[in-house]
Amino acid sequence: MALVSFKNTILHNLVSKPKTRRAEKEYPVGTRGHVENDMDLCVLCGLCSIKCPTHAITVDKAAKTWSISPMSCIQCRCCVDNCPKKSLSMGLRFQEPGEEKITKTFKLSEKAIAAQEALMKAAKERAAAAAAAKAAQAAQSGSAPAAGQAAPAKPAQAEVKPEEK
Repeated sequence: MALVSFKNTILHNLVSKPKTRRAEKEYPVGTRGHVENDMDLCVLCGLCSIKCPTHAITVDKAAKTWSISPMSCIQCRCCVDNCPKKSLSMGLRFQEPGEEKITKTFKLSEKAIAAQEALMKAAKERAAAAAAAKAAQAAQSGSAPAAGQAAPAKPAQAEVKPEEK
């Protein structure tokens, strides 16, 4: 008798739709996912790779690339907290498992490279202008001090007031 009711259940399950529906998994607040980098903000300073306890992050300034090994990352958030430009953030999704370990490499965009070069050029120009202004001020004051020496300070003159009678 039980065999007959079991056959009915099997037939019903084969032809009917599932009673449950797939729900998107929601992660609780404060969950740490994977590290994301906004390469337009990144200046490739390397502080994230220095602070990473597992050495999952590598920065190559010559090639202008930033790499992370997601399976070595322990989501400790040290890199995110120490990024001076705040280009790093923690995503809400976890790294999908795979058959082989991968390293994600991100290259700086041409726009970001041009912006960094413009900033460096402006900084060099400001430094050159400051050095020229300092040299002009030293030449105007009389004698130019030798390299590494400060200009002699002029003694302060005290005001002399006539005595009242």
